[in-house]
Amino acid sequence: MRAIIVGGTGFIGRNLVAELKAHDWEIVVLSRAPGKVAEVFGKGVIGMRADNGDWPDMLGPSCVIVNLAGENIADGRWTAKKKQRILLSRLEAGDRILRSIQLAEKSPAAVIQGSAVGFYGPQGDQPVDENSPSGAGFLADVCRQWEASTAALDEMGIRRCVVRTGMVLGQGGALARMLPAFRRYVGGPLGSGNQGVSWIHMADQVAAIRFLMEHPAARGPFNLTAPNPVNSATFAQTLGQALHRPAKLKTPALALRALFGEMADEVLLAGQFALPNRLAESGFTFQFPDLAPALNNALGN
Repeated sequence: MRAIIVGGTGFIGRNLVAELKAHDWEIVVLSRAPGKVAEVFGKGVIGMRADNGDWPDMLGPSCVIVNLAGENIADGRWTAKKKQRILLSRLEAGDRILRSIQLAEKSPAAVIQGSAVGFYGPQGDQPVDENSPSGAGFLADVCRQWEASTAALDEMGIRRCVVRTGMVLGQGGALARMLPAFRRYVGGPLGSGNQGVSWIHMADQVAAIRFLMEHPAARGPFNLTAPNPVNSATFAQTLGQALHRPAKLKTPALALRALFGEMADEVLLAGQFALPNRLAESGFTFQFPDLAPALNNALGN
């Protein structure tokens, strides 16, 4: 089987490449800089330009496309230009994939379309699953358009899975941004601490994507989150225990808004308790269903 990955040099993409290599997939990473692909992965991974007209020739019934492209949402304040880049980076990747498939002689077996639990918007303490409607806010709107960017594939009869990802715990990402404060004894909940944190260990994240790639019955939206989401206070307490540090110093909402503006309200001070019901119904088994073992493993404890 062949995987064509868009966004393969990112945080999740790099780990997905390793997962697929370990299970004998042939891997093509589409990038604006194919030389970076060789630098990151070495031999055994093919790097091609995303705007190159040749890669659609590699499509066929033994090929799956994984679309993980998109600018980081949590990197700095959301200026008007930043918000535009967040949205357009996702829409342009989806549009390129869609047009390439429409023009190709052969269709892929499936497309795994990236998204996020931000689709549901702020939900308070109400659990959500894949049957829940989309919510309000900038991130929810981005996710709706992100998912819709390849929706025409459904009408073309091409199997499509939409993966709504939560906070991924691994070497990097959100966890790496939290560690300095906790290690300096100033970590703790954000704002009220009541907002939901839908998390997933990186090992389960990439295993779930591979599971969906390899199971022809899987299609539609899937929450890529562990089955036991927690609130921000519990997450901070559990991370503090893993680091042998206190975790009681709350960061006031006003301070977060002063530093991060609108991003604070949508990413740091709001959240969801998203449940992976469709993954469970499909037979996927989590290696890390509970937060404490997941954090300890991600931290190398």
